Amino acid sequence: MKFKATFIEELVPIAEYLIQEKNKPIVLLIGQLGAGKTTLVKSIMELLGDSNQVSSPTFSLINEYLDDKQETVYHMDLYRIETIEEALNIGIEEYLDSGRFCFIEWPEIIDPILGDNIQIVTLELKEDGSRMISITR
Repeated sequence: MKFKATFIEELVPIAEYLIQEKNKPIVLLIGQLGAGKTTLVKSIMELLGDSNQVSSPTFSLINEYLDDKQETVYHMDLYRIETIEEALNIGIEEYLDSGRFCFIEWPEIIDPILGDNIQIVTLELKEDGSRMISITR
């Protein structure tokens, strides 16, 4: 599935598409810096509950949000994680096995421990400022 988004409002159908797959709650967000990974998570949280709390987890590594049912949603940024052992030490497997939505930026380091219950979102920043967003399941 491919989408083109020029305006933030155009992320809503993409967010809807991603959260309809409750049996694939692990969403890998692939894209360069500034491609819109955190902005997409903010759009998703607008649908799931409160988006005011969404911020990049670059320094905290993992942000936890509550959806409208008061269930936890995880937003991770693994950019600063250098080895899979570091990811395991922060308890990444517990988050992945929780059954809750996990939106993961820079997920490449944990490829060896990912199962099949994932969605891969690739965000590509175009010269005109738009984003091409591809989703594979």
